[in-house]
Amino acid sequence: MSNSAPSAYAPRRAAARATAPEPRVVVAARPDRGNELRLIPARGPQLEKHILEPEEFGALALPVGDDGVVIGTDQGSRPAVLGMFKPKAVDIALIGGAYLAQLLALRATATGARVVVETARPQLWAPLAQNAGGGQQVIAVVPVRRVGNLGATAASPVLLLRDAGARPPRSSAPKTSWMTTLTLVPFLDPSYAGHLITSDYVAIQQVSPQEAEVAARLFRLGPQDVAALPTLLPELALWTARHGRQYVFSAPTRDETGLLGTPRRMD
Repeated sequence: MSNSAPSAYAPRRAAARATAPEPRVVVAARPDRGNELRLIPARGPQLEKHILEPEEFGALALPVGDDGVVIGTDQGSRPAVLGMFKPKAVDIALIGGAYLAQLLALRATATGARVVVETARPQLWAPLAQNAGGGQQVIAVVPVRRVGNLGATAASPVLLLRDAGARPPRSSAPKTSWMTTLTLVPFLDPSYAGHLITSDYVAIQQVSPQEAEVAARLFRLGPQDVAALPTLLPELALWTARHGRQYVFSAPTRDETGLLGTPRRMD
């Protein structure tokens, strides 16, 4: 990641003395390392442990680990993996633009998930639904409050992506295991704060200074985050959870750019 602070990350810390080691870039208001690792990479559904005899190690050919959706890269250019689909319902809120929501939807389909977009702007989502999946319908677009039981299972998880304004109505779809609800809100409305603080994950893209102050109160952000949020690049978002926070750079691949265009904050 080549972007400089404060557009991306907080400023470098000043060296304590001349003999101190070269300072490193740190994320604003970064929690201690133990807590940070529990957010990004986030843990997906845990795989059953297997026991091998020493002579069987040579037969291993594939890496084994947690699964999830690659939402971007962290400060060290390592993949940031979010475990979206679990044996319980997951809530994600995105304070930002439709571009990042569409990028997350595409990457969710790459893991085998079905995506249902509940929206009052079908014209915005129709091209993605028509062109994603290589001829197979992996993204469906439905009107607001017309979503029923989506039948999510471990073999067929579902991402319900809600695009219904800054104060979306209550969802008509029951929340079930292996289902994730991602609610897109274009700006931070204080009257919607109750939903935001109960979400499992909240991603914040570039917001106004006033919205940054509200976010600081809701998510206990530091002054460096408050200063950085109004200047974030379109590819950057601050992901927060109950146990930590992390800036994530979500640059599209060449194929994703072909479908979505270049990153942008405004729709």
